[in-house]
Amino acid sequence: MILLVVGVVVLGSVLLAVFHDLRWLWLTGLMGVHLIQASFTGMCPVVALLRRSGLPSRAGFA
Repeated sequence: MILLVVGVVVLGSVLLAVFHDLRWLWLTGLMGVHLIQASFTGMCPVVALLRRSGLPSRAGFA
């Protein structure tokens, strides 16, 4: 589910940059920085929200 959320945000920001304003690419960059940070710390606010909403936790590519 986290991959779907990040993919939608990145794709949405790229489409907004193409059709509206190039400043939307900052959102794409911030998502990239967040993914790098999450890979080192293991902390991701989206995962915490998904857990609180009741989604079951499982391995991503098992």
